[in-house]
Amino acid sequence: MNIGLLPQAHMHELLKATVPASRWDGQQDIRLWQAQARDTLSSLLGLNRIAQYRTEPVMQIELDRIDEEMGCREIRFRFVTEERVTVPCHLVIPRGAHEPLPVVLCLQGHSKGMHISLGRPKYPGDEETCHGGDRDFCARAIKEGICAVAIEQRCFGESGGTPNGPDCRQASMRALLLGRTMIGERVWDIMRCIDVLCAHFTEHIDPDRILCLGNSGGGTATVYAGALDERIKISVPSCAVCTFADSIGAMLHCECNFVPGVAEQFDMGDLCAMTAPRSLVVVSGAEDPIFPLEGAKACVEIGRTAYTAYGADDGIHHVIGAGGHRFYADDSWPTIHAELAKL
Repeated sequence: MNIGLLPQAHMHELLKATVPASRWDGQQDIRLWQAQARDTLSSLLGLNRIAQYRTEPVMQIELDRIDEEMGCREIRFRFVTEERVTVPCHLVIPRGAHEPLPVVLCLQGHSKGMHISLGRPKYPGDEETCHGGDRDFCARAIKEGICAVAIEQRCFGESGGTPNGPDCRQASMRALLLGRTMIGERVWDIMRCIDVLCAHFTEHIDPDRILCLGNSGGGTATVYAGALDERIKISVPSCAVCTFADSIGAMLHCECNFVPGVAEQFDMGDLCAMTAPRSLVVVSGAEDPIFPLEGAKACVEIGRTAYTAYGADDGIHHVIGAGGHRFYADDSWPTIHAELAKL
């Protein structure tokens, strides 16, 4: 008997052939589908289990200073996200701001920590990571005239990372043993951060103009959070939106990307559809080797069906940079500003 497909190839073929069971069929009321889809996605992420440990949005300010170099006021704060777990953040506000401004939650990719989003090299190699790929999201947001929050995502930097990079593997596997997921935990922290911003910082930020932006792993958290939390008015996932079969199912990726059973119900394009009619700016690199462009285009087109159903075709965009796996600030910010002008 000849050997057939190896197990790895067999599973990839199954993945490529899978049609998500919970994809919008184009007939059901789009709002009803979204509500049901969000419930299903929340369950897959384990958010109901994480919610068992929810606390009040307790927050403590640890630093309040003027950063002359960045041209902003910086407030470092820490909040309780679930029992005995805290998240450190930095809120940066353009110098001289006299009214509440839009705020963008900035999610660094699979890196050494939120100092990358702040544009503050800390370890060897950080200079290129921060500035070589436009990953200094907060610094750029200040230049664009809006507030920004750097969130330390779980297993990165001060939240369990190392000077050599993130430390996701064991924590991601442990989460699965508990019926949770690392993506779910990161999305939970984003939601809780929005709670804190709305409860404590409305002097500086406008709760009706909240954005979420991230590259790579931060882009993954962005697209999941944007699908689930309607307070996020503009989602900007970069180098993260792609069919599972072309990206995390096709090659080696960190364990923190994986959600058990998600492909049976949804692909990334279905998460884009859940975001409608709120603004979605998908950013891709034309030469990105780990989130290939064709897979990204397929997801955007699936998402577009929901925007069309809302009569909001102008709310979904696909910005394509000329290079690889990085953010493209100059290409993306004009579209972000155009979407902000609609709010």
